[in-house]
This record gives sequence, structure tokens and C-alpha cells, in this order.
Amino acid sequence: MSLFFILNVSFLVSSCGVYSFTGTSLSPDIKTFTIINFNMATAGGPSDLPQKLTEQVKEYFQKNTSLTLQQNGGDLLLEGTITGYDVLAAAPTANDQAGLNRLNVTVQVRFTNAKDETKNFDQSFTYYADFPQDQTLNQNESRLLPTIQENLVQQIFNKSAADW
Repeated sequence: MSLFFILNVSFLVSSCGVYSFTGTSLSPDIKTFTIINFNMATAGGPSDLPQKLTEQVKEYFQKNTSLTLQQNGGDLLLEGTITGYDVLAAAPTANDQAGLNRLNVTVQVRFTNAKDETKNFDQSFTYYADFPQDQTLNQNESRLLPTIQENLVQQIFNKSAADW
């Protein structure tokens, strides 16, 4: 009997549109999303970073929601600008030298929910990864960027679609 109860509850919860097991709690009247290509408003960083980040956000929404991607006019609209791509000193040593360097990436995101304007936001998201001070950014960039991008995408998704 308990298995039957669990299956029924699972069906009801997943079909009601209020919550899905992917972690989204979007209103059932939201069916589409649009993501405008991100752009770069800072010096530094790979020239393809805005395009890669845009594609990762699209893919994440498609994989974790039942929303349909539209070129324009979606119920949800995301647009972003990479506003920071900086290498900073981290973990100073006793000699006032950096023990680690930190690659810090910041994205300004504007989110519009056409069905509920109280959910709209214009917010900055930042993530970083550290690398040894005796190495250059060029030696570490290809290793660090995937983790940074993945975390930025997760933050953006959580704020816009997961609605914690």
C-alpha cells in the first residue's frame, strides 16, 4: 500500500505544475523563454565567452524545464552582459605577495517575467576560481572557465526559474 501511495503522490506533485523534480517552481502558464545573446562589456577574456555562456544558459533551461525556446517574445526573457573578467591576488602571503591568483567573472543579468513582473530582476552574478601565483592566466584559463561558467549558469537559473 505504501508504494501505491508514494506513486500517487509523486504523480500529483509532478503533474500539478507548481513544482517539478528539476527544482523549478514556475507558474504553469509560463510556456516559453527567450535568451538574448550575452555581450562583453569588459576588456579581457576570450572573445567567444559571451556566446558560450548564452548557449549554456539556453541548454540548461531546455534540460531542466519544459519551456520552449523562442527567438523573441518568450514568457521569460533573459539578457546579460559580461561586466567583469579580472585576475586578482588572493591568499596573500607574509611578504604581501599573492599565494594564489583568482580569475573572477561577473555577469549582469536582466530577467523579465511577462506573466509576473514581481519576479523581474536586474542583478550581477559573480563566480571565481583560483590558480597558483607562479602560473599565468593563459596556462589556467581553459581549465578554470568551464567551472566558472557552470556556476554562473546555475546561479542565473536558480534566481530566474527555480524561484527559491
